[in-house]
Amino acid sequence: MKLSHFNFELPDELLAEHPAEHRDEARLMVLNRAEQTIEHKQFKDIIDYFDEGDVMIMNDTKVFPARLFGNKEKTGARIEVFLLRELNQEQRLWDVLVDPARKIRIGNKLYFGDDETLVAEVIDNTTSRGRTLRFLYDGSYADFRAKLTELGETPLPKYINREVEPEDEERYQTIYAKNEGAVAAPTAGMHFSKHLLKRLEIKGIKTAEVTLHVGLGTFNPVEVEDLSKHKMDSEEIIINKQAAEIVNDAIENKKRVCAVGTTSMRTIESSVSSNGRLNEFEGWTNKFIFPPYDFSIANCMITNFHTPKSTLLMMTSAFAGHDFIKRAYEEAVKEKYKFYSYGDAMLII
Repeated sequence: MKLSHFNFELPDELLAEHPAEHRDEARLMVLNRAEQTIEHKQFKDIIDYFDEGDVMIMNDTKVFPARLFGNKEKTGARIEVFLLRELNQEQRLWDVLVDPARKIRIGNKLYFGDDETLVAEVIDNTTSRGRTLRFLYDGSYADFRAKLTELGETPLPKYINREVEPEDEERYQTIYAKNEGAVAAPTAGMHFSKHLLKRLEIKGIKTAEVTLHVGLGTFNPVEVEDLSKHKMDSEEIIINKQAAEIVNDAIENKKRVCAVGTTSMRTIESSVSSNGRLNEFEGWTNKFIFPPYDFSIANCMITNFHTPKSTLLMMTSAFAGHDFIKRAYEEAVKEKYKFYSYGDAMLII
C-alpha cells in the first residue's frame, strides 16, 4: 500500500481540544471484523465485549513534563526545548528538539526559570530541529530531575491549539501510568477510569502491563509514498516475565487478548517467539506495522481515531482491514466522533 491510501479530510470541529468530562464516557465505535459491522457505544460499555480470562495489554508508561521554555544568552530570545530522551545521566546529556531552531547553534547557552539556576549548553546538532544539550545544575541528580519537573509543562500535541491548563497534567495520562519516560501519552488507555478497571477485575478480565516509552517518532508523519522506505525512530520497551505469562496463558486457552493502543501492539509484536508466544524483553524497537501484516499475539485492539498519513492509522488499517477502517472513519466523520489524543475510541474485535 502507498502513503496516499491513508489520507483523508477532517473537519476542524472534530479535533478534540478537551477530553470527555468523565474518562469512560467518551464515545466508542465497535468494529466487528468477522461480521463487518459497526456499533456506536460509550467507552464504559467495553466490558460487555470481554469475558472471564480475557486479557487487556496496557502500556504503563508515564508522561513527564517534557516541554521547557528557556532564554538564549545575550539576546534573551525565548526558546522552546522539548526533552526527547536522556542520553547520559552522569553528564546530564539529553536529546531535545528546539524551536525556533535557526537561532540555536553549538556553543549557545540557554537559561531556565526566573532564578536561572538551570542552564543548558548546546553541544551537538542531530537533525534540523534536534540538538544535544548538556544541562548544568548545582545539585544532585535527584534535585536536577525535580527541577526539570518543576519547570516543565505537560507536552500536549501541537494540534491542540490552546494553552496548557492545570487539569492537563492529570488528564493527559493514563490512571495506571507508572514508569516515567514518555513524551506523549498512550492515548487509548486514557479512556479507562478507576471504576471501569475495577468492574473489569470483578468480571475476571486480566491486565498485563508492558512499557513503551512513547517518543515523537510515533507521531512523525510518513513522507515517502513507498511505506517500506519509512524508518521509525527507536523507542524503549519492557515486557516482564509476569506480563508474558499472563498473555501466553490467555493464548493457550483461546481467550480474547486485547492490545490497548497502538503502542501496546507495537511492543508485543516486537518480541514474538517462533511459536507465536510473547517473550519477555527489555530493549528498543523501531518496528513499523503497515498493511499487509500478520499479527501474532493480540486478536482485538482498542485505539483512538488517528491523523491522516500517520503510522498509527497504518497499523490500525493492518489490523482491521484497510477498506473497513476507511468505512469506519467516514462514518466517524458523519457521526461527529472526536479525533486524536483527547478524542473518542474504537474497539476492533
